[in-house]
Amino acid sequence: MADHKRILVTGGTGLVGKALEEIVATEEKRPDETWIFLSSKDGDLCDSAATKAIFEKHKPTHVIHLAALVGGLFKNLKYNLDFWRLNTLINQNVLHTCHLTKVKKCVSCLSTCIFPDKTTYPIDETMLHNGPPHISNFGYSYAKRMIDVQNRAYHQQHPDGCLFTSVIPTNVYGKHDNFNLEDSHVLPGLMHKVYLAQKEGKPLVVWGTGSPRRQFIYSKDVARLMIWVLREYNEVDPIILSVNEEDQLSIKEAAELVVEGMGFKGGLEYDTTKSDGQFKRTASIAKLKKYRPDFKFTDPKIAIKESCEWFLANYETCRK
Repeated sequence: MADHKRILVTGGTGLVGKALEEIVATEEKRPDETWIFLSSKDGDLCDSAATKAIFEKHKPTHVIHLAALVGGLFKNLKYNLDFWRLNTLINQNVLHTCHLTKVKKCVSCLSTCIFPDKTTYPIDETMLHNGPPHISNFGYSYAKRMIDVQNRAYHQQHPDGCLFTSVIPTNVYGKHDNFNLEDSHVLPGLMHKVYLAQKEGKPLVVWGTGSPRRQFIYSKDVARLMIWVLREYNEVDPIILSVNEEDQLSIKEAAELVVEGMGFKGGLEYDTTKSDGQFKRTASIAKLKKYRPDFKFTDPKIAIKESCEWFLANYETCRK
């Protein structure tokens, strides 16, 4: 069939890749689409010849590009050069191979942590290049920002070629997350802390006052929206994927939902000698609302409980 889509997902075994695989299998299956989920074992995307071999093997018509070298604060601080160099190589190889093989559309995944450090809130899609990113992860941030630059450059030089675009999710969490205590984001880190507190018969200690607020988005909601972007969204400009500003959770509310989802019976304490960090980093979803006014996000109580249950069931084998 001439219009049959072959959709290649790089980084297909990570948090968002696994959510995409689940949503495609359960809710969004279409007879005119074949989905291929790659893992790092399928080839080194830092290598241009290996990247071309992957594309020759699978012959994708569409690509969702999730693959990236990622890490927590300490890893970023130590290896900014590696984060810049390797992510730049991955992105260059994937996007240029999409161009060479006449892929019709490529959707890349960025992150709200790559926005300028000093900015006004709420941040929106037009503010991505308005100033330097936070010094702690400038290597990763500039490499990710360059995807947006490449998308625009390919479109300008080859307007009839591949439509390259990108999405910018806020704080993603869910099954198949990274639960490493040093390298994880807030919610998976809390789940692991609760697990250990339960095991040791100690209270859960949350750093800071619990008052900062964040826009947490369930990986399955990101997957549903990315499938829509792949099929329907035809702008080169990026689009932020997030819950509403009023649906932000405080760290305290998030911790309480994790405690409930994990079935934890111990106490909950706040170590107020530790810094709270930024109070909020609100992202505007005006653009998403314009396109998808009726999109229903999963209730965080349900989503966090599902994530906790998956973590408990897969503790031995999950990333930690």
